[in-house]
Amino acid sequence: MPFLGQDWRSPGQNWVKTDEGWKKRTADDKNNNVSVESFCKVNEPECFNKENLLLSLSYDMSAKKRKKDVMNNNSKVPYFHREKWIYVHKGSTKERHGYCTLGEAFNRLDFSSAIKDTRRFNYVVRLLELIAKSQLPSLSGVAQKNYMNILERVVQKVLDDQLNVRPIKELLQTLYVSLCGLVQDMGKSVLVGNINIWVHRMENILQWQQQLDNIQINRPTSTGMTLTDLPAGLQLNIMQRLTDGRDLVSLGQVCPELGTLTEDRLLWKKLCQYHFTDRQIRKRLMVSEKGHLEWKKMYFKLSRCYPHREQYSDTLHLCTHCHILFWKDTNHPCTANNPEGCTTSLSPQDFINLFNF
Repeated sequence: MPFLGQDWRSPGQNWVKTDEGWKKRTADDKNNNVSVESFCKVNEPECFNKENLLLSLSYDMSAKKRKKDVMNNNSKVPYFHREKWIYVHKGSTKERHGYCTLGEAFNRLDFSSAIKDTRRFNYVVRLLELIAKSQLPSLSGVAQKNYMNILERVVQKVLDDQLNVRPIKELLQTLYVSLCGLVQDMGKSVLVGNINIWVHRMENILQWQQQLDNIQINRPTSTGMTLTDLPAGLQLNIMQRLTDGRDLVSLGQVCPELGTLTEDRLLWKKLCQYHFTDRQIRKRLMVSEKGHLEWKKMYFKLSRCYPHREQYSDTLHLCTHCHILFWKDTNHPCTANNPEGCTTSLSPQDFINLFNF
């Protein structure tokens, strides 16, 4: 059977259809044909016009393709899964198939509703940040698109509520820096999808950053009691509930009275002991001229050297009995038989490590 085109089974021979049938093309037949280069030398103006026409057509096609990619990226309505729990297993069998990749788990779990819950918001934001740092290339194309759709909802929630502005700005900056490095390696199958779509997504990130920079926090119109009206002891008690030293610094800039309270050494001491171990603190001791420990300076120095302690109101849990991944307040199939004792709380890093096998 003659080969009509290039095929991996073909010996590389060229066949020509004649009146007598298919024949192999010999070297003499190749020499008899007029080459493209000789034809262009004779008809140089005509070829030049044809080249310009082909270039213009290819340019128009690439422009239309870019416009089509952007239109598809904007027009398709995102779909969010709303499953309360999923089955996780590192191996698949004929009887059942588990969600054994990070992308599948990220797609199936109900993260779109989780960002609306105050208890789960910080957990989801931290998870998005960890994925942006190192796990984005491991996601499938659908999971990467779902990631950007969830991120868009997070930004919109922050713009509406005017809360948690700084963590989202840090998340967007981390994602943008990661994408700048990944987009340069598009030819190495690092990201799934057209380069134009990812460039458009990076433009959206810059636009979100600008919106967050221009956000105006509305002052509450309530005429009731404020924080400065409370006794100093109650104010310090409220400040001890803050787990980020940068929040204390911002609070101290509101008025001189609060600024004095935020310099309390006991306040910064408890903050250091909350986030860091005694061994870490002993390695970074800083003593003032009067012989006192500089707890505030130690906190920021420790923050640059060690990660902060993470604590969330609600987290994902893994049942070691039935391998079900679920939110803490959500029931799963074996809850009735094993109500407690078989579940493990997962931090955002533990959630990612669960699928790194």
